[in-house]
Amino acid sequence: MARRLRPVGLDFIEDAPVRLAFTAVAGAPPEAVYQALAEEVEGWPRWFRAVTLARPTHGGAGREIGLMGGVRFQETIMAADPERRYAYRVDETNTPGVRALLEEWRLTPAGPGTEVRWTFAADGSTPFRLALTAFRPALGHSFRTAVRTLDTRLAERRASGQGQ
Repeated sequence: MARRLRPVGLDFIEDAPVRLAFTAVAGAPPEAVYQALAEEVEGWPRWFRAVTLARPTHGGAGREIGLMGGVRFQETIMAADPERRYAYRVDETNTPGVRALLEEWRLTPAGPGTEVRWTFAADGSTPFRLALTAFRPALGHSFRTAVRTLDTRLAERRASGQGQ
């Protein structure tokens, strides 16, 4: 059963009771990484293994996300700053214990590539917060694997002449 979460603003990235941040470097330039994140939403399952469904909603102002294990999210895009930042708030989920959730992807040029920083900001019941903190290593691994997979896909795209 989907439950409505507390709406939070972008400042929640700094103020959340639980903040998990992970960084990886991609060889692709920021514009290519941003395009995959924000403009090719339906492509997420091809590079982020945990994502089984991703589609834009509300004319691109939102997203519907499905994760392995049956987790579902209805999200609102909070920031779409080309080549710099992509952030979204979860409005509804079937995940127990969560009260608020916001994710941000920051892109910073790093030589010819991009430093990608993913921040997962959440609030919830004590058991949810403890579980999320315990799950940190797995989330970090999932993120790093996703960035490597995305980077490989973007390199193949560039090599085949399909653009960024």
